[in-house]
Amino acid sequence: MKPSQTTSRRMALGMTAGLGLAAGLATGRSAVAQTTAPMTLNMACMNDPFATVLVRLAPLYAQRTGVRVNVDILSYPELLSRITADFVGRTRNYDLSTMDIVWAGQFAEAGHTIELGPMIQRDSAEIGLDDIYQAAILGIGNFRGRQIAFPFAAYVNVLAFRRDVYERAGLQPPQTMEELISSAQRLTDAPNNMYGWAANGRRGPPVAQDWMTYNAQIGGSILGTDGRPAINSPANARSLTVYRDLFRISAPPGAVNYDWAARHEAFRQGIVAQHQIWTISIPSYENPEISRIVGRTGIMLAPTAAGMAKRYGIGGWGLAINAGIDERRREAAWGFVKWASSAEVQRQFLDANVGVFTRKSVVNDPALRARFPFLSVVDESLTNGDADFRPRIPQYPQIQDLLGTAVNSVLVGTADPQRSLDDAQARAVRLF
Repeated sequence: MKPSQTTSRRMALGMTAGLGLAAGLATGRSAVAQTTAPMTLNMACMNDPFATVLVRLAPLYAQRTGVRVNVDILSYPELLSRITADFVGRTRNYDLSTMDIVWAGQFAEAGHTIELGPMIQRDSAEIGLDDIYQAAILGIGNFRGRQIAFPFAAYVNVLAFRRDVYERAGLQPPQTMEELISSAQRLTDAPNNMYGWAANGRRGPPVAQDWMTYNAQIGGSILGTDGRPAINSPANARSLTVYRDLFRISAPPGAVNYDWAARHEAFRQGIVAQHQIWTISIPSYENPEISRIVGRTGIMLAPTAAGMAKRYGIGGWGLAINAGIDERRREAAWGFVKWASSAEVQRQFLDANVGVFTRKSVVNDPALRARFPFLSVVDESLTNGDADFRPRIPQYPQIQDLLGTAVNSVLVGTADPQRSLDDAQARAVRLF
């Protein structure tokens, strides 16, 4: 099925409500040149909160440039499988796509997307390259010096916690993972529908990604110093045991089926005392239309194990251009990439309660800091960013699949942590 046949494509073409949202972009210096001939681009987009905002902004971009952009919103597994099939088959259903930070190695080695280095250098003044955090440039879309996607949405790994719940319990926010684990147990009050902690448990990418993040903070690593799999190391087995026990003791019923959206919703509805998150959804906690915890949330750098250095974990999405399209469409797609990643548009995302960050001028804007105090944590993390919580290697998608099964099987009680990781290790070494 062609992307133009999907429901989200029709929504992108017909929606005009976003014009009011982005009215401030209609004036001032343009981040993209006017196109002389009309064109329609097709974009594959992850169904993170930024997706619906892009849909609402697309008509404004068409109005300004003559380039219509259809935004096809897809789930994480569907996005990767569909764009990979498109790239490999050279069907050119999509001109550009959001690209997870950890797909960089796979895409670069396969030549799926164009290398943007020459375009970035050519347009560096227009882009305002100095305004972009170095960690975003080097971490999002970069593989061994090749920029195969442009940083669009940097995510920072933080701990969101209920200040009021901690205060009532006479506790201080956790400075170490050991304190987080202890507080999660103490804050759990199941009879009153309050649970001390939540994380992703759903089989597949949700649980694999969450466990890898906690694993890095506890001192584990899925790769050894030689760059080969070390999935079944003693440190990783201990980490997975801790993760399992947190689910058993402190997580809400049904958390083994949580993905990112379900976990956020549990926190927003006031039944979870703390969870580690990417900053994309933090602004929604202060939206009274969907949140019951307005004014009661604290945001801090996610803690590490006692004695470990701070880990400034970043993730997020770049915008990548299909290597199979012609030069005219490449330039049109690049124009949209520049516009969508501009400081003006990032401010519009924040106005829509979506935390999309790569720009220093946005994160350090005094007016925005007053509205969103957590931006100080974003600045600290992006200044010191570590993009390798999850390894950006060509084999990452397959390793994620292996861990998505292994970790979930431990959480649901059908496997032992060490044996489950032993099996994943045996399968992973074959990929190398």
